[in-house]
Amino acid sequence: TTHYLFIVVVAVNSTLLTINAGDYIFYTDWAWTSFVVFSISQSTMLAVGAVYYMLFTGVPGTATYYATIMTIYTWVAKGAWFALGYPYDFIVVPVWIPSAMLLDLTYWATRRNKHAVMIIGGTLVGLSMPLFNMMNLLLVRDPLEVAFKYPRPTLPAYMTPIEPQVGKFYNSPVALGSGAGAVLTVPMAALGAKLNT
Repeated sequence: TTHYLFIVVVAVNSTLLTINAGDYIFYTDWAWTSFVVFSISQSTMLAVGAVYYMLFTGVPGTATYYATIMTIYTWVAKGAWFALGYPYDFIVVPVWIPSAMLLDLTYWATRRNKHAVMIIGGTLVGLSMPLFNMMNLLLVRDPLEVAFKYPRPTLPAYMTPIEPQVGKFYNSPVALGSGAGAVLTVPMAALGAKLNT
């Protein structure tokens, strides 16, 4: 019983760690301006928390379970904002689960090799999360319309909605988020593995 209780504690605390790593919710009033920050913080913390938790249990599938918990938390937060009178599109639930599944697949395919899951799995998380989340954000009705029609009272200056620049690769949120995410998730996954040993 103590062993399973500890597994639950690790899952919850790792999830809280990821949630507190920068912003874990895409508010549509500044989704595009925060995309790079979100990609770096969330892909890094998904790799750290999921690798730590997965190596602790030794079971492929643990990372997906971990990402599912965060997704449920976010849907609860989305429901809370909706209950306050904000539109359904005001919060976009981030996509953690497919990237976590890639992490689990790497762990399973490499016969539970912790170095492979850090290098290969960490890179896959860093490259895939920004792409999955960008596709998710493209489904939003009109972020700028939502931003100016339903402003949040505590909106900081750096989160003020701006028109996204399209067509410039060097200024592309996907390019910046994917590149930085892929570079940072490998050492962070290694940190998660080191904490586990």
